[in-house]
Amino acid sequence: MNGTTDTKLYDINRGARDPKNSKAVSVKPQRAPILNVLRDADFRMIWCVGGLSEVARWMEQLVLSLLIWEVTRSPFQLALVLVFNNAPRPLCGPFTGLLADRFSRRRVLFGAQCLATSTAMGLLFTLISGTIQPWHVYLAVALMGITKALEDPSRRTAILDIVGPQRLVNALSLDGMNHTIGKVLGPLTGGTLVEAVGYTGACGCILAIHVINLGLVTRLRIPPSQGVQQGDSIWRSLVMAVRVARHSPLVLGMLYVTVVMNALAFPTRQFIPAIGSEYLGVGAGLVGLLAAAEGFGQLIASSMLANTRNLRHHGRVFVAGSALVLLIAVLFVWAPWYVLAFALLAIGGCGQAGFSTMQSTITMLGAPPAMRSRMMGLLSVCIGLSTPLGTLEIGLVAAAFTIPAAITVNALAGLLLLWPAVTLTPLVRRSATSPPSVH
Repeated sequence: MNGTTDTKLYDINRGARDPKNSKAVSVKPQRAPILNVLRDADFRMIWCVGGLSEVARWMEQLVLSLLIWEVTRSPFQLALVLVFNNAPRPLCGPFTGLLADRFSRRRVLFGAQCLATSTAMGLLFTLISGTIQPWHVYLAVALMGITKALEDPSRRTAILDIVGPQRLVNALSLDGMNHTIGKVLGPLTGGTLVEAVGYTGACGCILAIHVINLGLVTRLRIPPSQGVQQGDSIWRSLVMAVRVARHSPLVLGMLYVTVVMNALAFPTRQFIPAIGSEYLGVGAGLVGLLAAAEGFGQLIASSMLANTRNLRHHGRVFVAGSALVLLIAVLFVWAPWYVLAFALLAIGGCGQAGFSTMQSTITMLGAPPAMRSRMMGLLSVCIGLSTPLGTLEIGLVAAAFTIPAAITVNALAGLLLLWPAVTLTPLVRRSATSPPSVH
């Protein structure tokens, strides 16, 4: 089955696209750019699917991290939750981008959601039967990682084909808001449910969300992919993706910063259950609220980005957001009071909004149209390689010393390593614009 399946599902009378340039037919401008994007019914549907997926994912992350921490009290085993969640990315990343090009993206998303639903069902069964072990949790988060690797390239490139390049920043900002809303509602709901009805009740709620989302996926309508020709081999396609990145200083700089952030900054979040319970002395409910703090700041910043017009210097926002996240990580782990820790994480969330929105924007606008899905796959590989290694390193250092010491050293190293991206690449000097197609 190839991308032509989507043509039958896509109603050309509602938002037809030019298959040659995948730009949306002109839409009557609105006073606010965000309203212009939300007028598109196909975007609204894929936006809802992404939002529910994010809520379930962040609930799973917190609930399972709390479970491992409660059972083991080991920083290293807590780190393994994030390690196994991201380990599938470097293995799946090169192929998931190609799947988004070669096959119906609607069917790829449906398959990913079936896997997520089955995983949640299996996890709930082990909890009900009382047979759950740490390896069950690690297997579950690994399968969730595969789901995420399958979903991202298909969903984000579908967004580009639905809204067109001119509205991409606004659409991806709204997509980033989904990520942010998930970071708020997921941990907050997960922590509250663990405290109120235990781990079994929390996992039952997660399964219900996946079942609802599975039904919504069947209603998606996505334009045909502007991907590779059927004659291209997998390996040739992957080599082309690496070649494009190697010859694009802008994309190369973005990938470098992505590796730095995912190795040295973002693993900090995985240790919030330990920091909340051990250093701030709060229960599961307040730990969930603390884990949601980043989302509150990110939601505000994403809303502002979603309403920007003609944003040109994507790299400046990307690098500035990265630096803010790293600085906040240093301050957060030494905060003596819960309220201060919450406020710092919320400020850090503003930086994450700039990082995540501009990361996807630079990836897709910095690559030729036919390479966008595979560049998203390459991005997934970079995330998948750097996050497990960085999290393992922090977990080992934290086990030998303390969690605050390990996070501080890594965040300061990350700030130093941002400097080459500023001085040696055009990230902060050049805007991201779509290059010509690769033939």
